[in-house]
Amino acid sequence: MLRILLLLAFALAIAAKGRAQQPAADPAKPSTQPQSSDASPAAPSSAPQFYDSPKFTVSGVSDTTNLGGHGSDTVVRTRESLAKETATLGKNPEPTRDAAERDRDRVQVLISQSPGRADLHHQLAIADETLGDSLAAVREYQRAAELDSRETYLFDWGAELLLHHAPEPALEVFTRGNRLFPKSERMLLGMGAAHYAMGSIDESLAKVRAASDLNPGDSAPYLFVGEMDRAEKVPPAAAVEMLQRFVSLHPESAEANYEYAVALWKSRGQSQDAVLLAQEETLLNKAIQIDPRFSAAHLQMGIVHADRKEFHKAIDDYAKAITVADQTAAVESHDSDSVVQEAHFRLGTVYRQIGEVEKSKAEMKICSDLAAQSVQKTERERHEIQQFVYTLRDQPPTQ
Repeated sequence: MLRILLLLAFALAIAAKGRAQQPAADPAKPSTQPQSSDASPAAPSSAPQFYDSPKFTVSGVSDTTNLGGHGSDTVVRTRESLAKETATLGKNPEPTRDAAERDRDRVQVLISQSPGRADLHHQLAIADETLGDSLAAVREYQRAAELDSRETYLFDWGAELLLHHAPEPALEVFTRGNRLFPKSERMLLGMGAAHYAMGSIDESLAKVRAASDLNPGDSAPYLFVGEMDRAEKVPPAAAVEMLQRFVSLHPESAEANYEYAVALWKSRGQSQDAVLLAQEETLLNKAIQIDPRFSAAHLQMGIVHADRKEFHKAIDDYAKAITVADQTAAVESHDSDSVVQEAHFRLGTVYRQIGEVEKSKAEMKICSDLAAQSVQKTERERHEIQQFVYTLRDQPPTQ
């Protein structure tokens, strides 16, 4: 009997030793189990699950006074627009300020009781961002992702960095998210938006194209490409190809017809190729037929008619674009203010070409006034979004 007990004790000791020598799970490897954003709250964890300590540090915020970057102010505005659109992908509407204040107070108490719950840190990040404390928000988003590297937490952390003009850190987070969740369309779109903000248009298009390949029927990747296309003087061939696929998959979409028409127009340049002109007109007619309140499509139709020297048709198109835009606060992803401003400018140009000098001067004056108002509006909007001051590993602070 004693011998049996000794053998049993020895066997238990060997088993315990074997368990102790097993390697810990590698946090850099994705789990084979699906990670839903609706999963139960994460258990407390003492070690971050991010693949390594991030190669960046967010140290503060500053006013968004000089965004710099590649290209013209149009490109800067496109960077900002893509960042905002990325931040809204799959996200619930933000709470009201009063609700955010209540949420913050409640969640802070819960965190003091359960500091290792990722879901609480994520909730606190949302409240902080709503209340304008973006620095606290990004740190809470980071803590949530470190405690539980699920898709939602990683994406929201990257989107927060991108929204506040920190594209390199955002790209690092989105890249990590893409490795863990290769089937996440929005992670690839985040990478595309970050590459664009860093001036890498080819890399950006490659990531957006990869997102589109995951779900060819989804319009979001194509709308990202459309935003980029409108900021470029000559669109890359990859962008034109994607927008052609957009309209082939969604012939009933006013946006698809419009975006492809703009891509063809920009690719045509100064050429008066009759076939391309006719194709552009057909696409725009279809866009307007689908959505008569699509002011940007009316504007683009005027541009096509002006290229054909059909100036009176162009005048009617520009006037229609102004009327529709004035009646509509925004048309999908297009800023009605910019449509009105450009339409007045092009009206002034056409009136000058047909010898209507006084009308031309009047339109140019309106355009100039609108441009000044647009600058003021843009500056106000930029000051509302603070810019992160961040340091990349072994590099000086960036702001």
